[in-house]
Amino acid sequence: MKRFFLLLSGFGMLLGGAELSAVHSVYLLPMANGLDQYLANRITNEHVFQVVTNPKLADAIFTDRIGEVLEDKLADLLPSPEPVARPVPNQSSSSLPGEAVNKLANPATASNFGRGKGNVFLVDPKSHQVVWSAYRTPKSSASSEMDRAASDIVGRIKRALKPQ
Repeated sequence: MKRFFLLLSGFGMLLGGAELSAVHSVYLLPMANGLDQYLANRITNEHVFQVVTNPKLADAIFTDRIGEVLEDKLADLLPSPEPVARPVPNQSSSSLPGEAVNKLANPATASNFGRGKGNVFLVDPKSHQVVWSAYRTPKSSASSEMDRAASDIVGRIKRALKPQ
């Protein structure tokens, strides 16, 4: 059984490397402590990827969060060509006067609380699959430490991009 999981994880790494090599331009979503800015600087200076400011031009998107929050953000940034039928809120008489009609569905999508625990993900915006990921927790939020974390993350990407 252990051999099967080892073989499966090795196969997954090979598939991830093939997808990673197809990435040429990236868009960075805001990350905890401004890590996105340090990553953009390192990625650009080391010529790993082209950093774009328009998510529609990106082959992949860097983020420090995945799940429903990322799905909502991708839907906002890259709307699908076909309109999605959204349920219309019920305007029943039970609504309180002055109650906000256009509330956020999930307040966590706009919150920075609990963001960034050291994970960084590179996500394909079309398939919504994680192409590459790394775990690197900065020791503090100091500029030098954030730059060191970005340097380590970019070094890992460069190693993953090298043919084996």
